Amino acid sequence: MKTNASKIFKLAGAEAVLTEAQDLRQYLTGLSTTFGYVLTDKDGTVFYTDSRYIEGATKALKDSDISVRIYENPPEKLLSKYREVAIPVGRTLYGDYEKLKSAGLKIVDSLPSFTSAMSVKEDYELAYIKEACKIADKAFVDLLGQIKEGMSENDVAAHLEFLMRKYGASGTSFDTIVAFGENSSVPHHETSLRKLRFGDIILIDFGCKFGGYCSDCTRTMLFGDDKKHGDFKSAYEKVLKAHMVAKENITDGVTGMQADAFARDCLKKYGLDKYFTHSLGHGIGINIHEFPRLSPKSTDVLVNRMVFSDEPGVYLEGEYGIRIEDSIMLENGKVVSLTDSDKKLIIL
Repeated sequence: MKTNASKIFKLAGAEAVLTEAQDLRQYLTGLSTTFGYVLTDKDGTVFYTDSRYIEGATKALKDSDISVRIYENPPEKLLSKYREVAIPVGRTLYGDYEKLKSAGLKIVDSLPSFTSAMSVKEDYELAYIKEACKIADKAFVDLLGQIKEGMSENDVAAHLEFLMRKYGASGTSFDTIVAFGENSSVPHHETSLRKLRFGDIILIDFGCKFGGYCSDCTRTMLFGDDKKHGDFKSAYEKVLKAHMVAKENITDGVTGMQADAFARDCLKKYGLDKYFTHSLGHGIGINIHEFPRLSPKSTDVLVNRMVFSDEPGVYLEGEYGIRIEDSIMLENGKVVSLTDSDKKLIIL
């Protein structure tokens, strides 16, 4: 079985490629480990790790093009027979970089190779992401019937995370955000002990991992209708329209800037663009935030087999926030939604 290590070696174009960063190492090996170095040259790839992982890694990689060895020598000694090495410069500690330089090695930056390779997904990666999205959808739908008055934001987050685990997730993609009422106006609110009351807005931003790959979804709803949320309901419809306009217009070859503008210009028609305080989206993969960026200044080009988020929002300080987010991908030049639970305003 070929891993991504040979792909990165060819792209980097150096005599050897050394990778230590945890997420990049996982991309190469398919294993989530807290320690290790992956070294690739023309003769193949070796994963050096410690006694905590040696047995599991050996078993997992036995039919792959990566051999596993116990880590005994520091990186500069592992590279003693080479003249140049590719490392992800922006992800390497300065002290480690200096040690390699002091050893007389010519440094090549492998990070651009990782960025381009990781942004366009292989079939197995898409399968993992789709399953992570399916699990997130199922857990969210089941959660709705369990939300009760008096529960805290923390309680709701815990229930949702339990359900995602129950349905096969290995963990969350990020810290689950649950925001009630006025807390929803903070885009990345820290989930708290604030209790749910009748008439509250509920915003939930959540995702899970499957096979090491992430999903990302946000839904905003009402807990009972106290007939005091006319402005909120109107704004919700505009945000949902912006979300759908982006989906309908994003195609293979547009830039992140153009993608962001589809949603932002839609909100501008209603005077809501000034309340859209973050970018439209971000790439999704092993990491919850990857290339490409869908933002007002992004020149990143969106192409088939990229997975990213579509998440327009509006936030009125101290009043309410609305975000509607799906994980989506480009396939045959058009957007396909990977999370697909109902986006019409839910009133519990």
